[in-house]
Amino acid sequence: MAVSGLSFACKPHFSLWPPIFHCFRIIRFGSVAAIETVDEPETFIKDNNNQISNSSPGKNGVEVSGEDSKLPQWKKLSSQDLGISTSTISKPTRKVLNGLKRKGYEVYLVGGCVRDLILKRTPKDFDIITTAELREVMRAFSQCEIVGKRFRICHVHIGDTVVEVSSFSTSARNFGRGLTYELGRPAGCDENDFVRWRNCLQRDFTINGLMFDPYARTIYDYMGGIEDIKKAKVRTVIPASNSFQEDCARILRAIRIAARLGFSFSRETAHFVKNLSCLILRLDKSRLLMEMNYMLAYGSAEASLRLLWKFGLLEILLPIQAAYFVRNGFRRRDKRSNMLLSLFSKLDRLLAPDRPCHSSLWIGILAFHKALSDKPRDPLVVAAFSLVVHNGGDILEAVNITRRINKSHDSSFHELSEPQNLENQTLTDEVMDLAASVKSSLCKMTDEQFVSQAMSAYPQAPVSDLVFIPLALYLKVSKVFECVREGAEKGFVAKQGGRIDYELLALGSLREIRHTFARVVFDTIYPFNPT
Repeated sequence: MAVSGLSFACKPHFSLWPPIFHCFRIIRFGSVAAIETVDEPETFIKDNNNQISNSSPGKNGVEVSGEDSKLPQWKKLSSQDLGISTSTISKPTRKVLNGLKRKGYEVYLVGGCVRDLILKRTPKDFDIITTAELREVMRAFSQCEIVGKRFRICHVHIGDTVVEVSSFSTSARNFGRGLTYELGRPAGCDENDFVRWRNCLQRDFTINGLMFDPYARTIYDYMGGIEDIKKAKVRTVIPASNSFQEDCARILRAIRIAARLGFSFSRETAHFVKNLSCLILRLDKSRLLMEMNYMLAYGSAEASLRLLWKFGLLEILLPIQAAYFVRNGFRRRDKRSNMLLSLFSKLDRLLAPDRPCHSSLWIGILAFHKALSDKPRDPLVVAAFSLVVHNGGDILEAVNITRRINKSHDSSFHELSEPQNLENQTLTDEVMDLAASVKSSLCKMTDEQFVSQAMSAYPQAPVSDLVFIPLALYLKVSKVFECVREGAEKGFVAKQGGRIDYELLALGSLREIRHTFARVVFDTIYPFNPT
């Protein structure tokens, strides 16, 4: 068995108590004005008239770029007109912004957090860029370190939170390296605009190329990001072919962003996501695991799986799941569902960008589903199995509870066989057999040879033996299910009620993982509104 480290996070609830994604490693196919502190959420800065500073254009103010420029018309907009309140910026982020601003540096929020604030979503995190050098940032905060090799940034530690701070000077040094496309500096911009524009040009997508000055209450849009947000489009800043070859991880980020926001791709971006998909093989396994976890553990797993399948990435990353889609006649643009997607849909309802789950949960769901796909089971067997996992191995209790189920199961799933009137011992034996099958499935998911053969019946598909589940993570997932076969665990106390401790779930608490797994499975098999 070829097992290749580890973790992440989620969020859910479970009533009755009643999308593990495995990650693989692929082989190819072939001056300082008076400033008010921002520790209070109500405001960042107030001038005498409580107005936006003179540099702000006012309502929908626009600065025009050159007509001949290939880049979109650039704009400055009032954040208030866009409905952004500084109270939505996290307290640790405000402390860092204020600390740098007091020392006379310019500071901005950049990237996806600005996009999410415009969309009235909770940002997963906040990124800051400043005119300060990184070493000046280091001197400004007692707990700060410089990290990164290719692009160095500061990690500022505020309590338990890490705030990322980058510097315009670092961005300037990286600007223009290896460019294979022409750059047209937008007309009508002063030197400060040029510095900001140059940084935004290095962003991945236009909707991430926005810059927010929370003191001037101004949004700077040099790349057309506001317009693409209005159109719900994911579009690369530079030509997509260049962008993805410059950083192939952008292909997976494009999928993740589109899935999370419900956006579509621009025509050019869609073309190169599909046709340059093999570039993701350049990424190491730990990076692939991280990107897959971002897709599956933060509340948008179902949409991510659909997009990975639609654009030909699923057979590279998750060939076992891709083979399942093919066997069930699931087309690239299929709007229907199946049990795999339904499991992750139920998981998504329990998670959010600020309440993720540990990666062991979605990997466990993948192994569980494969076991059912290989051998369909009686719905009561599946229900009993999920309850045994939940209570830490007390199979007698699980069987007794299962006998009291009077709901109808979802009969649309091929993975569920016709219900039988099983005796208690037979039901117990079937649960044990399912546990063995889940263990076997997990082993297969981490076996390069088995993975490489998953799509062998479909010769036109790429050959992938990618396994990026590290050994420690494999063992953690195994621990979730081993109680079924080994019996009640000494000292293990099953979680009661439906409330989930998301902090513990993100850390991989066995109790929270089992509780959430059981809830996802039970609510998939016995939905509240079966169709």
